[in-house]
Amino acid sequence: AILPAFAQPVALNSKQLDQLVGRIALYPDPLLAQVMTASTYGSEIPEAARWADEHSYLKGNALAKAIQDDHLTWNPSVLALLPFPNVLDTMARDPAWTEQLGNAVLTQHEQVMDAVQRMRKKAKDFGYLQPNSYVNVVYDGGYIQILPVAPGLIYVPEYDPIVVFGRPAVGLVIGGAIRFGPGITIGAAFAPWGWFGTSFIWPSHSIIIGREPWGRTWVNRGAYVHPSVGPRIVGPRAEHHELRARLHK
Repeated sequence: AILPAFAQPVALNSKQLDQLVGRIALYPDPLLAQVMTASTYGSEIPEAARWADEHSYLKGNALAKAIQDDHLTWNPSVLALLPFPNVLDTMARDPAWTEQLGNAVLTQHEQVMDAVQRMRKKAKDFGYLQPNSYVNVVYDGGYIQILPVAPGLIYVPEYDPIVVFGRPAVGLVIGGAIRFGPGITIGAAFAPWGWFGTSFIWPSHSIIIGREPWGRTWVNRGAYVHPSVGPRIVGPRAEHHELRARLHK
């Protein structure tokens, strides 16, 4: 469907972009790429967050099978985040932020990527962003990559942007400023949602989803086809699996 011609959002300046990406800038590159592209389908996020919450007890192949069985019709970028209910919950709880991020990705994704690099450099320079048992931090060609320690094993960082992007007080212990949730394994069953070969090519400002460049923009957003692997199956939802909401903290 062709979307109506709404006015293009006003471009954000560097300071606004830095603030916008702060809460996700330290995500591992593959997860960050999925969050950025999924944010361009913000209207689908709330329902996806509810589904992920109800199925958060499913992991790995069982979760992938439930996604297939339910014939979910959301964009593959949104489906790719279903193994991460906390991430989807964060996006759903702040729809204004998600919409602003999505619009920025559609209209100025190069500047969004530059903002991520500025924030990563701050966190690195202040000593917060370091390689550990959860992520590899690779400084290459002036760009900071945050990569999983093992292929397909994603740890989601939890941190306060005000802390990790600010100069630490003298004598402050910075070791616990970035915490990580449990590791989430993304196996071969998640390939249909673009999980393999998902990354950034930082020097050329390219977002790579499923080994293919992401090219959705404000102009082509109504007709853009996600570079996912395999056909999308549309049919009635199975919903034969148990629905259980998580116990929120």
